[in-house]
Amino acid sequence: MKILNPIQIQKVDLFTIENEPVASIDLMERAAKACVQRILDLFPDRDTPIVVGAGPGNNGGDGLAMARLLYQEGYLIKVWILDLGGQSSVDFTTNLKRLASLRLLETLTIQPGRTGWPDLQPGTVFLDAFFGSGLNRPLSGLAAEVVNHLNRLTHIHRISIDVPSGLFADQHTTGPVIHAERTLTLQLPKLAFLLPENAQAVGDWEVVPIGLSEEAIQETPTSYFTIDHTILRGRFRPRHKYDHKGTFGHILLISGSYGKMGAALLAGEAALRTGAGLLTLHVPECGYVIVQTHLPEAMVQIDPHRSVFTEVRNSEAFDCVAVGPGIGQNALTANALLNLLRSVRQPLVLDADALNLIATHRWQKEIPPGSVLTPHPKEFERLFGPTIDDFETIRLLRDQAKNLDCYILLKGAHTAIATPDGLVYFNMTGNPGMATAGSGDILTGVIAAFIAQGYPIPDACLFGVYIHGLAGDRAAEDLSQEAMIGRDIIYHLGAAFNQLDC
Repeated sequence: MKILNPIQIQKVDLFTIENEPVASIDLMERAAKACVQRILDLFPDRDTPIVVGAGPGNNGGDGLAMARLLYQEGYLIKVWILDLGGQSSVDFTTNLKRLASLRLLETLTIQPGRTGWPDLQPGTVFLDAFFGSGLNRPLSGLAAEVVNHLNRLTHIHRISIDVPSGLFADQHTTGPVIHAERTLTLQLPKLAFLLPENAQAVGDWEVVPIGLSEEAIQETPTSYFTIDHTILRGRFRPRHKYDHKGTFGHILLISGSYGKMGAALLAGEAALRTGAGLLTLHVPECGYVIVQTHLPEAMVQIDPHRSVFTEVRNSEAFDCVAVGPGIGQNALTANALLNLLRSVRQPLVLDADALNLIATHRWQKEIPPGSVLTPHPKEFERLFGPTIDDFETIRLLRDQAKNLDCYILLKGAHTAIATPDGLVYFNMTGNPGMATAGSGDILTGVIAAFIAQGYPIPDACLFGVYIHGLAGDRAAEDLSQEAMIGRDIIYHLGAAFNQLDC
């Protein structure tokens, strides 16, 4: 799914109005009906008190239309209208007249200079439609006071329409913002929703389709996407009758050191469970018995050193090389990694201590073009430096992927994949239960397996993060987020593949 900025969304709105054709007020009604249907699903009890907060623009018009429709559904409705002394939009005014014709709704106009606020009883649903995605300056004055007041109320449900009031859709927000429990965003996600700094404001969010022109959306260029079935469709490679283990590639996984052999086992088993035909684990001598005992499906290449990775031989015999999980940062290991970076010709996946060693020694320019880097936020900062906010982080992510001609996966709740051509994809699977030891090692094995099977590297990255997160979701359903450990992600990869519909 595409992520568009507010100006682009406005153009899609206008294209829809002109080419469907549909009147602006009727498109607003369509949006209101779609949001009301979700409110009916979320709060089916008609005795639930609902207060709608409406600003003077079209977002407020959406709110007024929702108030009327919810009233007609039998809910107890009150309306707060924020009067900032300026002009209201035409569609806001039309919906205000329609609402007034009912004559039974309690409407409160909030004006500058107001002291004291009306009480909201526990369990009230407050529908925030004060300001939408077109907001371009921080809230101040009366608007800020209202937002701060609502945020102090811990006994109500705050549901924002399109975006939480005060939030900038595509840049860092500096002023007060409604802290929504849930956001019902219209037609397309906003970039702000995918970034950690806005988690408290956005809450749980979902896209509510309102019938904007698919033609206009498809023709609008963007650098940002979410990973869903529309992105993955047609890229999956089903197996055929006469395939064999050689068909699905051979991985060399350089991982593990004394006391950290678990990382090698997790990454290795994940690679095999993701469909790699053959796996060779390069481990120090201390890991030989461990690997042969725990993972008999893997072959073992033993390093000359007893405890750490110091050299690799015959990397050219493999379809993919992955390095990093559990290798530590020994000086001998650093030298071996540099030699690998300079000699490897196969697709390369770099994770964990491989990234830390590159950051420590400033070897970024030694990374072969086309490599896949999988840093978590701290590793990313070590590699490329600190940023002042998450929007700057995403810009830096894009820039570095282009500069290095590599694929960089910034791991997180919505892992962001930056490609050398300047595109960024945000993953939509996964859950906080995956914030556990070994989860990143498993992702390394998953991505390496897709590459070894012959997937183009961009597809391997997209499928890797998606399947990894989907397996985590299945594990959380079975075990709870709290009880999950890394191995549970591996054990649910089969369920994730069975659920894949591409």
